[in-house]
Amino acid sequence: MNILIVEDEKTLALEMAVFLGKEGYTIEHAWKKATAEEKIFVNNYDFILLDLGLPDGDGLTLLNGLKQLPGREDAVIVLTARGEVNDRINGLEAGADDYLTKPFSLTELLARIHAITRRKHKLEKNEVSIHNFLLDIGNHKVSFNDQRINLTNKEFEIFNYLVLNKNRIISRVNLTEHVWGDILEVNSDSNFVDVHVKNLRKKLSAHSPIEWFETVRSIGYRINVPEK
Repeated sequence: MNILIVEDEKTLALEMAVFLGKEGYTIEHAWKKATAEEKIFVNNYDFILLDLGLPDGDGLTLLNGLKQLPGREDAVIVLTARGEVNDRINGLEAGADDYLTKPFSLTELLARIHAITRRKHKLEKNEVSIHNFLLDIGNHKVSFNDQRINLTNKEFEIFNYLVLNKNRIISRVNLTEHVWGDILEVNSDSNFVDVHVKNLRKKLSAHSPIEWFETVRSIGYRINVPEK
């Protein structure tokens, strides 16, 4: 998953980036409100970790602007040193999904991210079962009938994102943005997404037919699951 950290305390931002990077997340930084606004205008994020006290503006203003953009589903966790209840209430009323008051533990941050992921995708736990494949989201593992499948981090992220968005067509651009982060830093004409998907399919099909893993011509991909 793709996370934007908007935090001007560089030591804290780097600590979060290293910790979440080890958990398999793709991380981008913005030290200032203006930089964050530029990134948000160009990219979609799974999570935005947003400090309210930025050197060039209020993070709450940025949050209000984000929520006015059409079609955005970025989950926002507000990070603030402010202890006032009103600050927390204002952040939640502006559309934040959760908040953490500094100082906080990185394991608590991760737990909040997992909880929002479960809530957002209506999961009872950090596992998703699809066509006898089991995705353990928290541990970045995929198995088939209890047999572990060795996927790369990128292959897991592709499969995870498509499964969480089952029955929806996910474009190559959207998939690239989600897995690799800033789309300005990659060559959109490259077939690297297709190469990763091809390798993923090969590993999955070694265990079971995957006709449900559809390529939508000239657009992207879709995981098809019968509606209950």
